[in-house]
Amino acid sequence: QVQLVESGGGLVQTGGSLRLSCAASGRTFSRYSMGWFRQAPGKEREFVAAVGWSGGSTYYADSVKGRFTISRDNAKNTVYLQMNSLKPEDTAVYYCAADRVGDRLGPMAPNYWGQGTQVTVSS
Repeated sequence: QVQLVESGGGLVQTGGSLRLSCAASGRTFSRYSMGWFRQAPGKEREFVAAVGWSGGSTYYADSVKGRFTISRDNAKNTVYLQMNSLKPEDTAVYYCAADRVGDRLGPMAPNYWGQGTQVTVSS
């Protein structure tokens, strides 16, 4: 069992930056691929970014490529999402996810989800 807790969301102006964190419980964190998804009001949840078990492989949605960076620190059981050049269309609840298959990035098949953190980008 893995529990995921996101933090770092908030309100930011267009062009600003935020860094999301996801703290994971459990000793098997380093075996999982980790990712971020988001869900805007009235829309389906969509994939944002993923990182493999070692941190050496990453995969991004086209909509965030070049603006967002995913990384992980296995010693701290934490995955991060650095979001730069934010746009109003990035406004959503962001969810952290864990996939037992450590090298499955695109598409991920999450086994565990966090509760979500709100990101709001004002125009």
